[in-house]
Amino acid sequence: MLGVQEGAKEDKESWTRFLRHLKSRGLTGVRLFISDKCLGLVESLTDFYPEAKWQRCVVHLYRNVFTVVPKGKVKEVSAMLKAIHAQEDREAAEEKIEAVVKKLKGMKLSQAARIVEEGANETLSYYAFPSQHWRSLRTNNPLERLMREIRRRTRVVGAFPDGQSALMLVAARLRHVSDTKWGNRQYLNMDRLTESMMEMA
Repeated sequence: MLGVQEGAKEDKESWTRFLRHLKSRGLTGVRLFISDKCLGLVESLTDFYPEAKWQRCVVHLYRNVFTVVPKGKVKEVSAMLKAIHAQEDREAAEEKIEAVVKKLKGMKLSQAARIVEEGANETLSYYAFPSQHWRSLRTNNPLERLMREIRRRTRVVGAFPDGQSALMLVAARLRHVSDTKWGNRQYLNMDRLTESMMEMA
């Protein structure tokens, strides 16, 4: 956890303010951002970290597709989507996207086909990193887990007198999580990332 700030909504202005805050505190060398397709964040990234890649969370893409798929076909479509991210490299994944789009159109699922065609390539940035990390880099599940914990705590309070009081509760909870066993678990072996950087240099 690098920082927390109050924001009225997830628009470009709020994300710009937060990224400027991180940059001013010295955050450099960022190679990858993983998030859902929050346009405010995606639009702001290039202003502060133009060298970093952006990875769209595959789970969020799947959920977007499932909203336009009949319940009886969700399992079949899910297997098709997972096949995209089970490929050995990005080129193969891109070929699989084309095959999936074609199959979805054949199944008369044109809306699902359009979502995959327009968004699936945004979920392939993880292929630029060591294969041992692919599973961890495909989604923003750790952040989602953290946000569930924050929502669980703030719902107990209900209404806050002001934004500052809400921020204080959230920050206190984040400090607690960071001091627990869960907060101290190693998510990635950074030595592998360092080795890959040296190989690319």
